[in-house]
Amino acid sequence: MIDIPDELIAQHVRYDGAAGRAYVASLAARATRFLEHWELRPDGPTMYGRCALVVPVLRADGTPAVLKLQDVDEETVGEPVALRAWRGDGAVRLLDSDDATGTLLLERLDADRLLDDLPDSREATLVVARLLAHLTTTPAPPGLRRLGDLAEAMLDDTPAALEETPDPATRRVLADCAAAVREVADAPGDRLLHWDLHFENVLAADRAPWLAIDPKPLAGDPGFDLFPALWNRFDADEVLWRFDAMTEVLGLDRARARAWTLGRVLQNSLWQIEEGEAPLDAHLEIARRLRKRPC
Repeated sequence: MIDIPDELIAQHVRYDGAAGRAYVASLAARATRFLEHWELRPDGPTMYGRCALVVPVLRADGTPAVLKLQDVDEETVGEPVALRAWRGDGAVRLLDSDDATGTLLLERLDADRLLDDLPDSREATLVVARLLAHLTTTPAPPGLRRLGDLAEAMLDDTPAALEETPDPATRRVLADCAAAVREVADAPGDRLLHWDLHFENVLAADRAPWLAIDPKPLAGDPGFDLFPALWNRFDADEVLWRFDAMTEVLGLDRARARAWTLGRVLQNSLWQIEEGEAPLDAHLEIARRLRKRPC
């Protein structure tokens, strides 16, 4: 019997209503199917993230692994593609997958040792930077979402979002973010991006000090990958240090990296506005700090 955590059920119901309830109701049967298909044995309590159920397992030869069950959407569909491209070099190793259901069999990392637990946030930032410097050397495989398309869509959505934003200071920030994206949109890049590499998506392992998990990959400029580490464990006074440190480690042009980071602020703010919410103060503050900083 596979335990489905109540918190995971609540998340899916909150975001997807009846469809979410139906999805979580299907997880136990799907888990049983892939336990049998890949000859796996459960090996500990289930875990979960924002949308995925993770089952610690043992393979037929006794090797520890995890079975990851998740729905297929525009973000998760590229996860096995990216993990195959990285081949376990800087990221969790993909052992098997079923693309139709989004089910993954992954090597087991140390879930009790998250980068987020590292007391020194500057050291944690440098770990993320080193991982990104390594991961983004890989050319993006065909078929992934492309940053150029996302940028075009953001710029198309910005005028309506500005009209729905009552605060003039917030409108100015978002308009400046859109202007920055326009300056770099003609060269969106072709590297394999993780898109969501924050401190909680880095785990320790026996074979490497730290490895990335849970990519939401796309093809684009590495500058678009910096934002999660600026927002995670947010400290306004650390924004510029983190930005400078990461751009130095990755060897990025700071003006372009700033523009794409402002693009992430715009992207997140557009999502907030679409949901009827105001952009997050931390996101706007990241943009303000970067706008004031000459590159």
